[in-house]
Amino acid sequence: MKKLILALAMAGAFAPSLAQAQVKIDMTKVTCGEVLAMTPEDQSDFAAFMSGFFAQRSGRTFIDTALFQKNAASVMDWCSSNKGESVMAGLQRAFAK
Repeated sequence: MKKLILALAMAGAFAPSLAQAQVKIDMTKVTCGEVLAMTPEDQSDFAAFMSGFFAQRSGRTFIDTALFQKNAASVMDWCSSNKGESVMAGLQRAFAK
């Protein structure tokens, strides 16, 4: 019985160190240069997040994959010539039009 209690105590002591760290990212400060430096998989995840964010803001409740791909390509094209710009600021300006 003592061995079981000791094993459970040891497991409990090490459990917090096994947990994955959570990272907070301020999406308003992500620059185009940072996005262009991401792996293609991370760029895709970033584009999906931003697309969902702006879709929610505009009240869209559907997914248009063709529009998503067109918009993602447009943002990446814009970013290639505006590497110091915040992606969010550029999207907000485009969204306002």
